[in-house]
Amino acid sequence: MKPAPFDFVRAAHVEEVASLLGEEGDAARVLAGGQSLLPMLSMRLAQPAVVVDISRIEALEMIRQDGGAITVPAAARQAALLNLPGLTETHPLLAMALPWIGHPQTRARGTVCGSLAHADPSAELPLCLIALQGSVTLRSSRGTRKVGAADFFQGMMTTVCADDEMIEEVLFPARHQDAGYAFREFARRDGDFAIVACAAVVMPESIELTVGGVDDIPVRRQWGRLEGSALDDALNEMAWSLNARDDQHANARLRRDLVRSMGRDVIEEARACSD
Repeated sequence: MKPAPFDFVRAAHVEEVASLLGEEGDAARVLAGGQSLLPMLSMRLAQPAVVVDISRIEALEMIRQDGGAITVPAAARQAALLNLPGLTETHPLLAMALPWIGHPQTRARGTVCGSLAHADPSAELPLCLIALQGSVTLRSSRGTRKVGAADFFQGMMTTVCADDEMIEEVLFPARHQDAGYAFREFARRDGDFAIVACAAVVMPESIELTVGGVDDIPVRRQWGRLEGSALDDALNEMAWSLNARDDQHANARLRRDLVRSMGRDVIEEARACSD
């Protein structure tokens, strides 16, 4: 199919984007990498009156590091974050998860913030943002506001971003120096969205597990340093608490089994890294 007709604006600066979104509201869509938006336009799942291209705004391209934290602006590519010097040391979970996103060609075009804005519950970056307890800065003609990861995702492909707002940047906090990190996912084919993905953060006094691909948004749990059957019981409770469903990719039983088995695997892997 071909997209429905729309006006195209190549924005020169962030203020222009905010002004256009303020004028057009839900009739406008922001284009950065296009890996989510362009297929939706082609299938007419999205029919905006105006598409605002931000891909050539230099201020939205440069990834910044400050005190161990990483700030990724709206036009920064996934490949740029993956290739950031020292990422494995500063943000090991991101270094583990980013290679699972699509293929090199899609990571070269897709943006970090675009993936978050799309809010697919099976995508790797929303899971990482919740697991790392990061935050999103939203910009509009009214100003900016910062939203924590726990409040940003509202449901399947739904966020708190208002019609006149854009994601200006996302912050991934500095790693905990005494923590271990691990990430795994299960998919039908290389480059597919995850059927289930798990990220673990293990610290001296706690275990955190974030699961994507099962419920409408990635879900994070925190426990004490559970061992043996106590950990199995916690994982089983989490597996049953998620809104697992049958679809063309997998049934609910498989998803719950993966939460239990893969959840334990990533926790043990992260535990080994933290010891």
